[in-house]
Amino acid sequence: MTPFSYARPEQIEEALALAGPDSRYIAGGTNLLDLMKENVLQPRQLIDINRLPLRTIEETPEGGLMIGALVSNADLAWNRQIEQRYPLLAKAILAGASPQLRNMASTGGNLLQRTRCYYFYDTGTPCNKREPGSGCPARDGLNRIHAILGASEACVAVHPSDMCVALAALEAQVHVQGPHGKRRIAMADFHRLPGERPEVDNNLGEGELITAVELPPTGFAPHCAYLKLRDRASYAFALVSVAAALELDGTTIKAARLALGGVAHKPWRVESAEQALCGKPAEEASFAIAADLLLDGAQPLQHNAFKPELARRAIIRALGEAARGTAR
Repeated sequence: MTPFSYARPEQIEEALALAGPDSRYIAGGTNLLDLMKENVLQPRQLIDINRLPLRTIEETPEGGLMIGALVSNADLAWNRQIEQRYPLLAKAILAGASPQLRNMASTGGNLLQRTRCYYFYDTGTPCNKREPGSGCPARDGLNRIHAILGASEACVAVHPSDMCVALAALEAQVHVQGPHGKRRIAMADFHRLPGERPEVDNNLGEGELITAVELPPTGFAPHCAYLKLRDRASYAFALVSVAAALELDGTTIKAARLALGGVAHKPWRVESAEQALCGKPAEEASFAIAADLLLDGAQPLQHNAFKPELARRAIIRALGEAARGTAR
C-alpha cells in the first residue's frame, strides 16, 4: 500500500484549501479506489468530501433542476422530479453499473470516472493516459471496446459513463468551484478528446471541485430514449449507447438531441445531425440521415469494425423509440 494522508473537511472552502497536485477528492470512491488498488493512481492525499453540503436537488429560478455533486446515482435515478421531467437521465443511470455501485457512486464522481481501457489498468503495459509518451498499445492490440470517433494516434480509449451521455444530450451545465472562484462549464465542453494529451480527461483546473450539475427546464420527457448495447445484460460498459430526445409537432420534428456513448473519449454529439432532423417527419428515413451525419468520419480499428453499423442501427432504433414514446 502506498501511504497517503486523509482529510474530512466540512466546508467547501476548507476542501479547496487542502487540494494540491498530489491530492484527490473522494466521494463514493467507486472508480478512484479501484485505480489506487491497481497502482494506476497513487495520490499522496485523499480529501473526503462526503461531509460537504452538496446532497440536494433543487429547482432553479429558470425552471430547471440543480443537482448537488454528492447526490448518489441511485437517489438521482429514483427522484420523482427526475423520473417525471428528465426520464432520459433516469434511464441512463439505471443502465449503468449495479444497484450496489449506484448506491455509492456520486453525481460529480460519475463525470470524473476514468476509462476502462485494458491497457490503462494494466501497469505492466505502456499507456499514454497513464504515462504520457509511452505509447498506445490498444491501437494495434485488443481494441474491440475502443473508439471509432475523435481518437488520436496517442489514445483510442472511450469514456465509460452512461449518465454523461444523457447529460450531454440534455445540455446540462457543470458547476465548479476552485481557488479562483466559481464557474460553470457546458457539458459539451467538460470532457476532452485525447489529441496529444490523453492523460487530461476534462477541463477542470487544478484543485477545482464539482459542486453541482444543472439541468435546463426542457427535459424532452414525452419523447426520449436511452439505448445501451453491451456484451451482457447487466453490469457491462456500452459497446454503443444512444441518448435520443425529440420535440414533436404531430409527426414533425421541432427539435432533436442526440448523443453517443462507447464510441469516443467523450459523449459524442454533432450539431448538424440534430439540425438535419428539424422540420423532418419522424420516420426511419429521417433518422438514417441523422445517423450517417453523427457517424461521419468514423475510423474503426481491427477488432471494432462492427461498431459503425451497430451504432447506425442503434441511433435509428433509439430515435424510433423516442418518437413513439415507447422506450422503457
